[in-house]
Amino acid sequence: MAKVKDAGKMVNEKGLDATIKEINNKTGMFVWKDTYVFLMDLDGKMLAHPMSPALIGKSLMETKDKGDPGKLLFKEFVELAKGKGEGWVEYMWSNPGDAKARKKISYIYRVPGKDLLAGAGIWE
Repeated sequence: MAKVKDAGKMVNEKGLDATIKEINNKTGMFVWKDTYVFLMDLDGKMLAHPMSPALIGKSLMETKDKGDPGKLLFKEFVELAKGKGEGWVEYMWSNPGDAKARKKISYIYRVPGKDLLAGAGIWE
C-alpha cells in the first residue's frame, strides 16, 4: 500500500512523466521482491508497467480474469478507483515469465486530484 501511495504522491510532486519513467524502471523504487507498481488512467489505458512493457499504451478494459472469464479485472480496478478511491481486488493472473495463472490480490489507489490509478499486487 505504501509504495502505491508513494507513486501517487510522486505524480503530484514530480509530474506524470517522471513517475512513469520511475515505474517503468525494473530496478527502480517501485519494483521489489516479486511485485511492482503499475499506473493506469481511468479510461483503462496502461501508462506504466515495469514487467510487461507490451501493455503500455493499451486499453485493458476488456481484459478478462484468467480464472473467471466473466470478470473484467481492469474495469474493476477503474470502477474501484472512481468509486471508493482505494481498495483490494482479487483475481487470477500470470506472473511475468510464468504462463500459469495464480491467485493475486492488488491494492488499487486513485491518485489524488488526477484521473489516474496506481496499483500493486501480490501472489498468494
